[in-house]
Amino acid sequence: MTKILTGGVGKVEAANTVKELGLDGVEVTVSSDMDAAMKLRAGQADYFLGTCHTGAGASLGVLVGLMGQAACHTFGRSVPTAEEVEALLADGKKVFGFSMDQIEQVAPLIARAVAARS
Repeated sequence: MTKILTGGVGKVEAANTVKELGLDGVEVTVSSDMDAAMKLRAGQADYFLGTCHTGAGASLGVLVGLMGQAACHTFGRSVPTAEEVEALLADGKKVFGFSMDQIEQVAPLIARAVAARS
């Protein structure tokens, strides 16, 4: 079972968007940033989707500090392609930030790519 945690301003909306996809083998849980970092570091979760108003700072601030920049990527206000998400996952990224007005576009892209890797 792949575990995705959501955090930030739009954490409930991001979690609901992923849950509505009904992806086999994917569990999604709303989390705080600090709890998410601890669970990721301990291997109790696999990925984190963080949201804020711009997707550029607060969405990942705590996670970048505790997980390191190499594990994190922010899309800001842009919507990536499926290929971009797949490349980031292949590169070892586990923590993703994006703006809350892009939840309906970005969260499904990431969740589907994660599910395909499971």
